[in-house]
Amino acid sequence: MDRTVEGHDAGGKDTAALLEELRDEHARLKARLTELENHVSLTAEEQVERVRLKKLKLHTKDRIAAVTADLRKGR
Repeated sequence: MDRTVEGHDAGGKDTAALLEELRDEHARLKARLTELENHVSLTAEEQVERVRLKKLKLHTKDRIAAVTADLRKGR
């Protein structure tokens, strides 16, 4: 399974690198969701995956916003 950045702490990591990693993760989640949404019907497992991916995508988007806000504040 791919490594996600959920719960990842920026401790020691360059903020720009963290932001890039979060954006990459968001794009990966979006691509998989698009793939699932193109199915005519979803299995029970795919439905669960779709819900989980939507939550992860939203969480990742929130993290991107937080890191961006920190950058603007000069942290």
